[in-house]
Amino acid sequence: MKSDPSQIKPPITEQPSGQFSPPGLYIVATPIGNLKDITLRALDILNLVDLIVCEDTRVSGKLLSHYGISKPMLSYNDHNGEERRPHIFEELAQGKRVALISDAGTPLVSDPGYKLVREALERGIYVTALPGASSVMGALCLSGLPTDRFFFAGFLPSKKEACRKEIQQLAAIPSTLVLFESARRLLNTLPLLHDILGNREAAVVREISKLYEESRRGTLQELVHYYEQHGEPKGEVVIVIGAPAILESSGESIEAKLRLLLASHSVKEAATILAEETGKPRKELYSLALKLMEEGE
Repeated sequence: MKSDPSQIKPPITEQPSGQFSPPGLYIVATPIGNLKDITLRALDILNLVDLIVCEDTRVSGKLLSHYGISKPMLSYNDHNGEERRPHIFEELAQGKRVALISDAGTPLVSDPGYKLVREALERGIYVTALPGASSVMGALCLSGLPTDRFFFAGFLPSKKEACRKEIQQLAAIPSTLVLFESARRLLNTLPLLHDILGNREAAVVREISKLYEESRRGTLQELVHYYEQHGEPKGEVVIVIGAPAILESSGESIEAKLRLLLASHSVKEAATILAEETGKPRKELYSLALKLMEEGE
């Protein structure tokens, strides 16, 4: 009799009783800037493990050297993951402890490692995570925007049309948005965000925990204007954007407001005013205003 695939469950790994640090895979968060932002437990584990798997041995080597930790390291990234995983599982099969770290912050958050962790769990290997620094949480806390519900979207696509489509998909999500972006692309991305999402509250947070940490808050339009005047910033950047405005709104109330505005303003002016008031995308309101004008004729 064949087993029902729907009834097959992946193995659950539990920490054996009486063993504080059993053999297995340890997902260890590292500092995102200030080297003191590492937990005592993380240092204990990094001193204990037999192998440290990291994105770049040169970057991780600086952290380990700072804390006097000398352990074998193995680079693991998107380019060599397929090649390196068998070796890592050989080490784990021999009952060794392996730590997975990223260049900065919590592994697997816009970093390689997902496939390694998934396969380890499927093999029944003990896996645990040591929480610590995260630029997502740091930026969210510094943004001054609601933190009860948020959606992390990682890096937007580099090509403009793909980026535009991705932002359009994010537009209806009823929560705070958190995005990663490179400083050199910020002046391209902010106008797109404003154009598609409307004039929402937002923050550009950079260099978290470092000397020049900054959280610049305002509407998307204000942030576009600021960086157009001051140029691209330096350092690591996180963009946090407020949720869509909660409107009294059904489509009817939006239409009613547009009709009132169209009585004394041009289509462009009416769409812009209502976009500022509601946070709805200006292009969407512009299209609706054109439709209402045609119906009026």
